[in-house]
Amino acid sequence: MVVNGVEVKVNGLNDVSEGEILNYINYVKENSNETLASITISDAGNGEVSLDYQTQPAQFERIRRITGYLVGTIDRFNNAKRAEEHDRVKHGLN
Repeated sequence: MVVNGVEVKVNGLNDVSEGEILNYINYVKENSNETLASITISDAGNGEVSLDYQTQPAQFERIRRITGYLVGTIDRFNNAKRAEEHDRVKHGLN
């Protein structure tokens, strides 16, 4: 099942409510800086549960070093800096 965009699997527990599942999802989100992809809630015995979860890879922006500056885009460069970037020698990755 999917709850709040997170794939949820429940193993060995028959009486887990959607509210409890939301609490488990919120608990993992509060203790992780990454985006939650899926969570498995299992019976750990003695009235306890086991939470196993996976996160999505973090999105990142390409950072380029252009003549001493670390930039993501060249949108704010003036004409001289754009020409300098255009004329530079670009080396391929092997």
